[in-house]
Amino acid sequence: MSDSAAGAPIHGAGDGTRAVRAGLPEPVRHEPTLPGPVFAAHFHLPGEATGPYKYGRDENPTWTHLERAIGELEAPGQDDVETLVFASGMAAISSVLFSQLRAGDTVVLPNDGYQVLPLVREQLEAYGIEVRTAPTGGDAQLDALDGAKLLWIESPSNPGLDVCDIRRLVEAAHARGALVAVDNTLATPLGQRPLELGADFAVASGTKQLTGHGDVLLGYVVGRDAEAMTAVRRWRKVVGAIPGPMEAWLAHRSIATLQLRVDRQCATALVVAEALRERPEVTGLRYPGLPDDPSHKMAARQMHRYGCVVSFTLPTRTRADAFLDALRLVDDATSFGGVRSTAERRGRWGGDAVPEGFIRLSVGAEDPEDLVADVLRALDESAR
Repeated sequence: MSDSAAGAPIHGAGDGTRAVRAGLPEPVRHEPTLPGPVFAAHFHLPGEATGPYKYGRDENPTWTHLERAIGELEAPGQDDVETLVFASGMAAISSVLFSQLRAGDTVVLPNDGYQVLPLVREQLEAYGIEVRTAPTGGDAQLDALDGAKLLWIESPSNPGLDVCDIRRLVEAAHARGALVAVDNTLATPLGQRPLELGADFAVASGTKQLTGHGDVLLGYVVGRDAEAMTAVRRWRKVVGAIPGPMEAWLAHRSIATLQLRVDRQCATALVVAEALRERPEVTGLRYPGLPDDPSHKMAARQMHRYGCVVSFTLPTRTRADAFLDALRLVDDATSFGGVRSTAERRGRWGGDAVPEGFIRLSVGAEDPEDLVADVLRALDESAR
């Protein structure tokens, strides 16, 4: 990475200032503050193959700015971390799992995490890797750590929104010689910082709230262990799971509004959760920001913000589908974290151990009173 590509790191600043300034290069007279995307498969490279940019599958100046920005958010003030961006969240997840594990190793995964993890488990086992699973809540993964090479944490879990004690799990895993990766997608680096809690890797899908507009597929890995990150980088090179320069530039542009979006969405998510709590047909309501949520006490200890996702269950699949059909300000769509609210019945995909009427609602940036009114009206209409 070229030092000339780097602006001064933002130390001691607030989240908004950091988000707006993260990853920007040193100012150059008459040049844009955020350089445009660099579209290049190769670079001029006379003589010996030295320098930061040689071939487009290995490095790109647009990635460099974005990687620096994400690193400044996930690990502010820590200059010993490395960040790598990927074509998607699953590309980032796969890079850690398959670069760190070999046949005969053991990995511990959550059994209530992202719904593609069961497919990942099948592939890991096909490579001769033992996979153990346990729920996120109650720090249940502690009981599966003996002999493990890697612990994978997802907190808050998706879609159930359980929270575990990351620091406690990290300390227990490290005592047994295991590495720890934390999926930080739902929290974002403004919600929690896994590396500060001791984790070896912070991994996330930048597709979600980090970029926040539902128009970019992206993933990233942040870590401070040079040897481990070298293996992750090599995996990215071998597999070619690289983001396009336009996606990387769009992601960096979007990060500038991250704090504004996250604060608005988290505040509105709490208002929506409070309104849902008053509805008799709503059961299993979860939002870590609710004082009476089972995860709230732990979330308050390790999270700075509680996220934009609210989950709950309606009595039947028919009622859930009618509710989704009646919404006007909430799109029936998968994914989460966008400025436009989305919701879906998670059972339609399979892979999540949730009731048929389970709803995952991602709260956007609409006016809180408008969104609450739409949700309550849709509940009323779905009951007819």
